[in-house]
Amino acid sequence: MSERIAVFGDKESVYGFSALGLDTYFFEPSDEGTALFRRLCLSGNYAIIYITETAAAFLEKEIAKYRSEPKPAIILIPGVTGNTGEGMSAVRLSVEKAVGSDIFNE
Repeated sequence: MSERIAVFGDKESVYGFSALGLDTYFFEPSDEGTALFRRLCLSGNYAIIYITETAAAFLEKEIAKYRSEPKPAIILIPGVTGNTGEGMSAVRLSVEKAVGSDIFNE
């Protein structure tokens, strides 16, 4: 099993990550896009999958299936269209689950 990192989202948001040596996958909101995301998660090749907030909104149910799995860690990032706040909300929920309290508001 490899410990690689993938970045998944619209082309404009993720293509630059390939210069950093990350595997990039372009997402189109379709059944094929959903199937690609599922293959990435199930492949066992990725420790982390960064996904744009826009793509994550379309794949919300699919992402939920992998939340309790140790790998891959699915981390939401803003895309070129801006930050929707979903990434920070996801981090907040993960931290609250881990420590039992919302430490961001204390």
